[in-house]
Amino acid sequence: MEGVLVPILVPLITFSFPVLLCWVYYRNEMHTTSQRTEIVKAVIEKNPNLDVEALLQKMNPKQKLLKEKLLSRLLWGCITGFIGLGLLIGSVFACYAGGWEGDEINFMWITGAISLAIGIAFMITYYVGRKMLAKEMEAETRNMEQK
Repeated sequence: MEGVLVPILVPLITFSFPVLLCWVYYRNEMHTTSQRTEIVKAVIEKNPNLDVEALLQKMNPKQKLLKEKLLSRLLWGCITGFIGLGLLIGSVFACYAGGWEGDEINFMWITGAISLAIGIAFMITYYVGRKMLAKEMEAETRNMEQK
């Protein structure tokens, strides 16, 4: 039974789960945008003399600061890097201690290596971005303090 489930569940989880997450995220974004549009329409209908640009600026979500964007890259770099490292270590144990062979191990190796590479790329982006954008982040911090 175990030999039948692994080839079915591993691709199902590794491919369909990220697609499902992306679909849910973009559907939520579309729903939020349509709600904002309905609110603006209702406000304009009730008060046609209102300054629409000021209303839209107040309704739009705050843009992330450069520091927040860089920290999210570091976070995702750590998450994907540790997932990749875990898959690589798990595949080593499964291969040598568990006696697994074939496509499942190759799939785990490839998925782990790709995840680890993406995590390393996010971390490099964080460190390079932190050095390159240091002046911009200081200016952004000063602007936020002045407001």
